[in-house]
Amino acid sequence: MKLTSLRSVTEKRAKEFEKLGIRDTYDLIRFYPRAYLDMTARVSVRDVFHNDMALIACRLTSVAPLRYTGRVKYTRAFLEQDGFVFSAIWFNMPYLASRLKEGEYLFYGRVQNQYGQVTLVNPTFEPIGRNVRLKGLVPVYPLRGSLTQPAVRTAVQQALAAERVDSVIPAPLQERYALPPLSLAVSAVHAPKSQKELEQASERIALEEYFTLISAFKLIKGDRNEARLRRYSVTRQEVEGFIGRFPFAFTAGQQAAVREIYENLTSPVRMNRLLQGDVGSGKTAVALTGIFMAVRSGFQAAYLSPTEVLAAQNYSLLSKTFPEYRVGYLAGGMPAKEKRELKAALARGGIDILCGTHAILQADVRFSALAFCVCDEQHRFGVAQRNELSEKGENVDVLVMSATPIPRTLSLIFYGDLDVTTIPDKPKERQEVSTSIIPSYRYEDMLEYIRGQTKLGRQAYFVCAKIDDDEGQVTSVTELYEELRGRLPDVRFALLHGRMKEKEKAEIMTAFKRKEYDCLVSTTVIEVGIDVPDATVMVIMNAERFGLSQLHQLRGRVGRGSEKSYCFLLTGDLSETAVERLNVLKHTTDGFALAEKDLELRGGGDFLGTRQSGRLLSGLKNLKYPAETIFLAKRISDEAFARGLDRGALTEAARRKYEELKDVVLN
Repeated sequence: MKLTSLRSVTEKRAKEFEKLGIRDTYDLIRFYPRAYLDMTARVSVRDVFHNDMALIACRLTSVAPLRYTGRVKYTRAFLEQDGFVFSAIWFNMPYLASRLKEGEYLFYGRVQNQYGQVTLVNPTFEPIGRNVRLKGLVPVYPLRGSLTQPAVRTAVQQALAAERVDSVIPAPLQERYALPPLSLAVSAVHAPKSQKELEQASERIALEEYFTLISAFKLIKGDRNEARLRRYSVTRQEVEGFIGRFPFAFTAGQQAAVREIYENLTSPVRMNRLLQGDVGSGKTAVALTGIFMAVRSGFQAAYLSPTEVLAAQNYSLLSKTFPEYRVGYLAGGMPAKEKRELKAALARGGIDILCGTHAILQADVRFSALAFCVCDEQHRFGVAQRNELSEKGENVDVLVMSATPIPRTLSLIFYGDLDVTTIPDKPKERQEVSTSIIPSYRYEDMLEYIRGQTKLGRQAYFVCAKIDDDEGQVTSVTELYEELRGRLPDVRFALLHGRMKEKEKAEIMTAFKRKEYDCLVSTTVIEVGIDVPDATVMVIMNAERFGLSQLHQLRGRVGRGSEKSYCFLLTGDLSETAVERLNVLKHTTDGFALAEKDLELRGGGDFLGTRQSGRLLSGLKNLKYPAETIFLAKRISDEAFARGLDRGALTEAARRKYEELKDVVLN
């Protein structure tokens, strides 16, 4: 149903929902809360530490005129609680000024306590006593634009009453495994009566999602393997000779990975393989060896990177590694004339190896004899994008890489359309990074330490989870950038995030590498392959919000030079679970061991969120459920296929839920 069919949703509000990816009532009821406010947990603002989250009941007394700092707009409101005066500030949300009126409110957000001033940063807020449900567990949804929490809650409840929620799990299997109705679980997640009911509902929804995903992968892969059409002529001796070009000896894990790829490429079956390994394990060298196998056999190869920064870095590496072959570069930011000339050369066979970004996927990019494709950082590319690239040749061999290790048991489930090769070791010469957990009250000390390091010519990263935080949950990159410039005026800061144009990002990273900046304030875009030897400090804000595997990958951005390097994990969450998780990272450098521990501590909900799955499971990132839920979904899917099920219904469900599969042929 259209969103405008709901009583509370106007055309204007429907457009605001579209900014969140919500196009109809089907999407809306699967738009799960990111958090829940426990109305018994209200606190006094005087008792809150710097950077901690707080739920505060107070009175709004006035709103200041809209102001600017650089390119950032901010709105400030003045608040009072039991005689104590403080303020709330919102960045890049000027429309809030018209909504804020004098009166009693409930605010929830992160508290900054600095220079004797207490400020709530980007908090969510609700007027008290205006038909707002302020008891029990109150759902809090991700917001953008002018949407408010009450507006979303009202629309969700109306959609639940209007939209039918059916399970695609066959009825006999629902009965066999005593699964509660999916409709009741969806309703409970949006309005839980208790924490236990919320947990049970989350598990049921996750089970449904994983059943659909795992079954969809089975339909994609089918029961048969694709026959090889191009025969590789490269010999093992030639491969060994190529490996000798590298200035280091391959580890046992790299050698085993090369053997698996060679055996696959010289078999009658096309390769569709995931290469996963820890940070610094040498995946790129293995991928280059695979490219050599193709070009030495007389074919073309392609190397696809998620950003222009990384693509340019890989192009430089390919050019040095393959001096006797013709290497081309293609990216969206290139001049039109250069693109035309390169595409013409590629089509007539004048280029052996093409390195580039998503621009390679464009319809007018044609190869004469493409046989081998590498997709770097697989979680940035979907199933359909991998297929688009492989279809630019005849049954092209595909190698996708990931530096975010996941447990072998989960990789066999999640990457259901791929064979999996794992590099378990890493080069011994890579130095370890000293890792420390920094609570809120040590924030100032950490900044002074970093100031001292920059005076010694060293550089630092500050990483945030989000670009703008209109939810009040985490430190946003724009907010932190402005704060740090004010706190450390003698330090040169640069800002980097995913909304910037590729050319701008490339210029900033190049300038940072040339030491034109001391510190880079960034989102997680820097986790992907950036190599700056003089960067010795990694600061991760709201570290409890990241998975251990991602924290480990971010930590891997430092420790690439000769100087001792450090990783500081900032957290306002000093709960037993959060501290246990971060202590695991502090004392463990093995990415696969971290992945196993992360799965044990966080369960499948946090572990296989957006980071590991791309957009396929983005709807589940806010739900909490044990990893056993994923394995149960696999068991039910196996049983459903063994019995025979309505593939039409499942295919439709997969296409609707997973847009990345829209261009994939389902068997």
